[in-house]
Amino acid sequence: MPTIPADILQAHQASLIDQLEQIAQGLAQTFAPFCEVVVHDLRDPKHAVLAIHNNLSGRATSDPATELGLARIADNDYPQILANYANQFADGRPAKSTSIGIKDAEGRYVAALCMNVDLTLFRSMQNALEQFSATDASPVQESLDPANAEAIRRRIDQYAASLASSPQLLKASERRALMRELKVGGFLEVRRAVEIAASHLGISRATAYNDIK
Repeated sequence: MPTIPADILQAHQASLIDQLEQIAQGLAQTFAPFCEVVVHDLRDPKHAVLAIHNNLSGRATSDPATELGLARIADNDYPQILANYANQFADGRPAKSTSIGIKDAEGRYVAALCMNVDLTLFRSMQNALEQFSATDASPVQESLDPANAEAIRRRIDQYAASLASSPQLLKASERRALMRELKVGGFLEVRRAVEIAASHLGISRATAYNDIK
């Protein structure tokens, strides 16, 4: 591969990093305030942090490259994408990180886009949800769902999946064929069966009854 003239290569690298900064801003705005987005200029490892959005780590622009950045600088065969690896902020907060290396036209790493998600809030929410959804054993078995309701929903889902669709997006002809199939299979013999099917399909009971005819 012929060597690219230095001035052209530098212009190419600058353009890559400028576009990367635009991507970083968009990601930061989308995932604020839980995700820190950092642009690293690996051409200057001692001052690699070029931009930092939603600052969660306490770092600043012109801070040096991390160990991962130095590893990329040393090895152009280093993995370009490292996704969802465990990390930790300086104050001990757990984080989930993804790092994407950017190569220039000659295959050298010149930049990286890194995203660091603060897991503290999400883990608190997870614990709260687990506590809220926890149930105790009951001396009496009780079900608020009519008998075979889940079987009806499952059969509808299977039918829709076989058509690469979802229950709510079935065409009228497909829906009519499904309702006939449910009737022949005995799924509609249980109490409120048509209402259950209609609800899962996102249609009215009147439409469901018409589909059966």
